[in-house]
Amino acid sequence: MVESVHVVHAAVVRDGALVGEAGDARLVTFMRSAAKPFQALPLALEEPDLPSEELAIACASHEATPEQLRLVRAVLERAGAAEGELACGEEQGSKTGHNCSGKHAGMLLRVRRHGWPREGYEQPGHPLQAELLAVVAGAAGVPPAGIPTATDGCGVLTFALPLEAVARAFARLARRELPGSEPVVAAMLAHPEIVGGPSAADTAVMQARPGVIAKRGAEGVLCAALPDGTGVALKVADGANRAAGPALAAVLRIEELEEKPLFNSRCEQVGRLFPRWKNSGPLFPTAM
Repeated sequence: MVESVHVVHAAVVRDGALVGEAGDARLVTFMRSAAKPFQALPLALEEPDLPSEELAIACASHEATPEQLRLVRAVLERAGAAEGELACGEEQGSKTGHNCSGKHAGMLLRVRRHGWPREGYEQPGHPLQAELLAVVAGAAGVPPAGIPTATDGCGVLTFALPLEAVARAFARLARRELPGSEPVVAAMLAHPEIVGGPSAADTAVMQARPGVIAKRGAEGVLCAALPDGTGVALKVADGANRAAGPALAAVLRIEELEEKPLFNSRCEQVGRLFPRWKNSGPLFPTAM
């Protein structure tokens, strides 16, 4: 019995050209946390002595494991900042527990180094956010004025781009064409368990295929960069994060991740989530 169907759109870019798609590769969507590796580029460029695991937590949507929380606190200490200065909300009873706290701690470190005001660092008018908008625009090959922005779940800017442009940005990241990309890619490859966590789709993809970097975002966004310079960006149309992992696994042909078991509250497998292609159109991860 098919119980749910999730429509997925995807774009695959190599050497600057669209080489594969499912559904609408020009669908405009917010990058959400998939932007974090790009938001960490200036940090990596100007903090060459930052340990790779601390750079990884700045790229992370973490699951608040003890090691991840330790790294957030380490970056905060470098920034000379307290937990209360993080602009993200609380999760699991603290701001460090928020899955974006590593990114925010990295932002506070950059603010300190530049002597920018700490208060309001998350606001669109702050020099930090203007800088990061320019970084994302440059990576995607789009003028900053051409990128609609909104407020992300953690309070900072999120960027709306066509999937093809997002895939192009990840392709450039894979080719180390962007300033700061070498240490960011190296940190993500060395610490996939920090970038996501035990149940995160991006961590699972990186562990299954060493050499591939992956980054997920809210509302069903998942992106990847391959060692050969291929960039992939996908969006689950209904925002269901559970469908993104199997969809990316199908695009990358990671067979062991294409099917996701579904469990009930008794830890019994009661179904499965799997991808199927429909009429050469969108990818449809289907729950049964």
